[in-house]
Amino acid sequence: MKRIIAASALLFLSCGAFAQTSITVRVENVVAVDEQFNVSFIVDGENSPSSFDWTPGDDFQLVWGPQKGMSSSVTIVNGNRTKVSQVSYTYVLLPKRTGKFELPAASATVKGKLITSRRATVEVVSSNQGTSRSGTSASGNQYGQNGQNDQGGQNGQGGGTQAQRGTVSGEDLYMKLIFSKSTAMVGESVTATLKLYQRVNIAGFEDARFPSFTGFWSQEQQAPTDIVFQRENVNGMIYNTAVLRSWRLIPQQSGDIRIEPSELVCLVNVRTPKASTGSIFDSFFQEDYQTIRKRIKSEEMTLHIQPLPSGAPDSFGGGVGKFTMSVSLSKDSLKTHDAASLKVTVTGTGNTSLLDAPKITLPPDFELYDTKTTDVQGGKCFEFPFIPRSAGEFSIEPVKYSYYDISAKKYVTLESGPFPIKVEKGNDSFASESGGTLVQGVNRKDVRDLGSDIRFISTKLPSFTQADRFFIGSPLFIVIFILMAVIAAVLYFTFRKVAAMRADVAGSKNRSATKMARKRLSRAESYLEDNLYTAFYEELHKTLLGFASDKLTMDASEMTKENIAARFIERLVSESLATEFVSLLDACEFARYSPDSGHVAMKSHFDSAVTVISSIDESMKKKTRNSHGTAVALLLLLLFPVGLKSAEHTSADSLWNAGVNAYSQGQWEEATESWNAILGMGLDSPELQCNLGNAWFKAGDLAKAILGYERALMLDPSCSDAEFNLKFARNQVQDKIEEIPDTFLQMVWDKISGLLSSDMWAILALVLFAVTLAALLTFLLSGTSSRRKAGFITGICGFVLLTLSLCFSFGQKNDCLNDDAAIVVSAVTSVKSSPDSGNGKDLFILHEGTKVTILDEVGIWRNIQLADGRQGWLKSTDIEII
Repeated sequence: MKRIIAASALLFLSCGAFAQTSITVRVENVVAVDEQFNVSFIVDGENSPSSFDWTPGDDFQLVWGPQKGMSSSVTIVNGNRTKVSQVSYTYVLLPKRTGKFELPAASATVKGKLITSRRATVEVVSSNQGTSRSGTSASGNQYGQNGQNDQGGQNGQGGGTQAQRGTVSGEDLYMKLIFSKSTAMVGESVTATLKLYQRVNIAGFEDARFPSFTGFWSQEQQAPTDIVFQRENVNGMIYNTAVLRSWRLIPQQSGDIRIEPSELVCLVNVRTPKASTGSIFDSFFQEDYQTIRKRIKSEEMTLHIQPLPSGAPDSFGGGVGKFTMSVSLSKDSLKTHDAASLKVTVTGTGNTSLLDAPKITLPPDFELYDTKTTDVQGGKCFEFPFIPRSAGEFSIEPVKYSYYDISAKKYVTLESGPFPIKVEKGNDSFASESGGTLVQGVNRKDVRDLGSDIRFISTKLPSFTQADRFFIGSPLFIVIFILMAVIAAVLYFTFRKVAAMRADVAGSKNRSATKMARKRLSRAESYLEDNLYTAFYEELHKTLLGFASDKLTMDASEMTKENIAARFIERLVSESLATEFVSLLDACEFARYSPDSGHVAMKSHFDSAVTVISSIDESMKKKTRNSHGTAVALLLLLLFPVGLKSAEHTSADSLWNAGVNAYSQGQWEEATESWNAILGMGLDSPELQCNLGNAWFKAGDLAKAILGYERALMLDPSCSDAEFNLKFARNQVQDKIEEIPDTFLQMVWDKISGLLSSDMWAILALVLFAVTLAALLTFLLSGTSSRRKAGFITGICGFVLLTLSLCFSFGQKNDCLNDDAAIVVSAVTSVKSSPDSGNGKDLFILHEGTKVTILDEVGIWRNIQLADGRQGWLKSTDIEII
């Protein structure tokens, strides 16, 4: 019903519009001052006018008229009857003077309504003999190369031109190529019109040749098959002019561009007078007409084309003129592998046919297909189909399009806003592994053979160490290493001293002084028990002197009481003991030459001698024992530091347990917060990094999960859980990169190095160093050849193993501290050919979790290398150092 009503209303409005009555004026636009011309007023409408009124005014003389003519037609469509009548009023006028004049408006009354015509303008020029009536035409294949033509109805009048006398001059018939402008810029539109000017009777045309317009993009705008002439005033002369062709030209190069002439053969009817026969009818039949061929050619033209100014923006699309741009996205929410498109429509005035497609930048991992270009009214529409291959929230960068504005004489850049687009995870059955690109689907069934899930976290409390601190090369390691070397040197010199002491008699006496003194004291004690007074004191005197001589290594000539006391004091014996020792000597000497003082005095002197000798011997050994004890205590303190666990480690233990509990309950974020708090305290361990990787993996952050596993293996290459989980997580990475295989020796080296952590290799190095030192001492100090040979072989093997342990330990430490390995953390990122997002070319695309090696850095850009050797530049925000 709605369609019926709309159709009826449209039909009613069209009929009403068609039935409206109007007055049309038909008159020549240019006439000669002595030329009579017609003015016709045509009244169209459903009803005929009841009255009509018009006067020619003061500028024209009415020669004849009006001549009234009538016609009518009836149309019946679907039962609807429509009547249209046409009434014409024709007048013949003669100009009174030259100039431009307006004809008065005509008025008519139709069904009581007064209507008026427009005021037509007529230009009157001086007398112009030989001008043909305008409005005539030459139709048909008038431009055919075969020379055939269809002679139209040209009815000339008057006689005064050369064509009327049998010849055609260049003033009566010529052709001209007219440009809308003689100077233009590259890309600026220029209109070229080829016009024919004639004052002869043309019957037709043939052999038309038009310019090729080399250096221009050209498009025909007018190519009439029926040539209709209109009158035109050319320098005071009336010509019948017609447009033969019209082109739209767009210069493609700068400079003075020559345009070759156009050529045309015109078939002209000319009057040929006959010879007089003397008959009275010669005046009627004396003249005749014949058709001649007249070749005319336009002039060669030159257009000066200026180049566009330098400094065009990168977004310049070749447009010259004035344009507007609209950009639209077919849909802003879709799934992976679904198609969408970005449409850019550029419209305006200028060289719209030569507009290039704008440059657009799609997010990484968006596949862009061939651009579809369609012509729209006043411009072009560019459609960019694309398919996203990764899920996430992305943004299409603003579209820029620049053109050169002729009127403003500058480049103008049109810019749209960004287009956010959300891509959800769709069907992952798609995979693209062609062309050497890194983009491929997630379902790589050929490598997913490690298991159904990652291994569980480590729940046992680890041994935390300071982050980025290693035992190898630490002050403790260096002190222990030096102490072991010092102890070996001390042992070497000690054994050498022992051997020398065995060959030294004086030294032997010194070392056996106390022993000999005890033997003599036992003998003196036997004399004491037998109460042998003289024998007792003589033996006691010999014991004291022998002890002093052996201890102090003194000759008999030096054995004076003063020398003995001084020597004891030099050996760090207290002065009281030295004085008491000398007093005992005096007592023994006095008792030998004095009467018996009794058994009590003898017993007192004996006890004093035993006490003094023991005290002196203990005092002389005390210094050596103290120095040895200090060294041993220091070594034990360095090797086995003992102390209470710090409050920092206690807090780390509680955070560890909190993370384990949260992970067990499926609270991945809480687990990562607890374990990251431990890292914030400056503590670290392989188990901690592996657990963090597990939590991130369960939370869906693949890049950080791989980062945690890589860091765990950096701290301890023998961590089997981290190695297993890393292989499992790498299987989820979209980028499949064929690694360059290592050499056999490199694989063996890495395999052995990964058996222990850096700290364990350092401890093993200390053990091997001790073994090497012991073997060296055996080789240097052993008295038999078999022991020396065994020590030599053991020392060489120990030294080789020591060197390898140090290399393994230092190698792992350098790998951990170097910042040349990283993981891609952005969901999708494109690798550039240079550190410049504007000029750099996209080389390939990487996804999160891919491992790269950093070679160099420039500002925020990092030069990276893949495992297969390919290189490029990434922003530092797209990666994270392992």
